[in-house]
Amino acid sequence: MSGESMEPVMDREFGGRRGLRGPSINRLIPNVLTLAALCSGLTAIRFALQGEMKLAVIAIIVAAIFDALDGRVARRLGVASQFGAELDSLSDFLCFGVSPALVLYLASLKDAGAIGWVVTLMFPMCSALRLARFNTALLSDTPPPAWTGSYFTGVPAPAGALLALVPLTMSFEIEASWPRHALVVGLVMVLVAGMMVSRIPTFSFKKGRIPRHLVLPSLLLAALVMGVLASSPWIGLSLLGLVYLSLLPFSLLAHRRQMLRDREAGQGDVVTLRAVDSGSSPHE
Repeated sequence: MSGESMEPVMDREFGGRRGLRGPSINRLIPNVLTLAALCSGLTAIRFALQGEMKLAVIAIIVAAIFDALDGRVARRLGVASQFGAELDSLSDFLCFGVSPALVLYLASLKDAGAIGWVVTLMFPMCSALRLARFNTALLSDTPPPAWTGSYFTGVPAPAGALLALVPLTMSFEIEASWPRHALVVGLVMVLVAGMMVSRIPTFSFKKGRIPRHLVLPSLLLAALVMGVLASSPWIGLSLLGLVYLSLLPFSLLAHRRQMLRDREAGQGDVVTLRAVDSGSSPHE
């Protein structure tokens, strides 16, 4: 696409006619955060090429933090846009699909030869398929029920990237060589890639509310987690990944329970409508 055809689109996206007024700073903040995540993902590849695997993992974690912020900031400021959503998807593909795959290939899978490269290719491809499915779901003509906003379909790309990096992060702390073995790393990557494109409902943690009586225990738990991350960051990150995996059965059960409630409510509405049409009460 030429620059001449892109300029009107950009003008419509950021508001106003060219030459009259430019976009507000608030409208640019989420996109700046997305670009910061993209830079972190690219920097992770640079560190991996230099053999600095710890710095590469840290760069991917920083990208995940920026990725978590950009969407929330856009919604808080009321400046969410289609341009921002597309930019975010492209950034996610590189930061959480390409970057972790290349980091793990250079750290371990290159020793497995052609098979290691095949596994490396599969991870970003599954990430791209997941992001494409997510984007097409946003454009659906029939919006899903409001409660589905509490769940993702499959493991989201940032969580998938961090889960795939767990064997590498474990190898930074323990002296054994098995976590970085190509077989272990490849098996974990295949499983995580499968979970990303699966239909497993996973908690999104976007709309959850904490009961009042659990606020203080939640703060204490958060303090404990931060203490573990501060004292043993690599072990702490690995444990967080295992905790996330342990929540998957609970998210599946909660999703099924909510679907049953929706189905029962829908059947109740049908019975009520039929009774109204026939002129009788549903409770007679």
